[in-house]
Amino acid sequence: MFRRTTADSGGAVLSFAYFLRAGGSVPLAHVHPRQEERFEIVSGRARIRVGRRLQRAKASEGVVVPRGTVHRLWNDGEDELHVLVEFRPALRTEEGFEQLFGLAREGKLSRRGFPHPLQIAVMAKEYRNEAQFPLVPTVVQRALIGPLAAIGVRRGYRAVDPRYEAGPAPDREGGTGLCADQS
Repeated sequence: MFRRTTADSGGAVLSFAYFLRAGGSVPLAHVHPRQEERFEIVSGRARIRVGRRLQRAKASEGVVVPRGTVHRLWNDGEDELHVLVEFRPALRTEEGFEQLFGLAREGKLSRRGFPHPLQIAVMAKEYRNEAQFPLVPTVVQRALIGPLAAIGVRRGYRAVDPRYEAGPAPDREGGTGLCADQS
């Protein structure tokens, strides 16, 4: 569930509850070039790669990922992992999640939680200040994302679809929230 939105905090923070099933993970290592990300474990056990270090955390423990640091989160236990996540500053992260929620509601994500590759390119260009994926060198990303995003836009893909703005993502209680079942 969103705990604190971009609007609530004047852009200072975005905070939400995040759930991962046993064996689940955030699909890819990534970096937030201009944001710090914090994880506070509510229940379960987490494994978090922060740069080159692998950390483990359990209930009541937290991990801070400095801006510009490659990281990835896994459920390291047999039960569901419940994490409180914070982004500082919020930037446009909430908007990006709303777009992904909308795509998910319309069945436009793969089983692993990825949009169509052209949709990814369009969103990667739009949200480059919020998230980048270091598996591909920056020079290659810059060379490919622009042209692929242009093709995506010509084929009708949009980074921001007004139908998805401020749309709630369902969780178990029927409110807004983030659930990930990717592995």
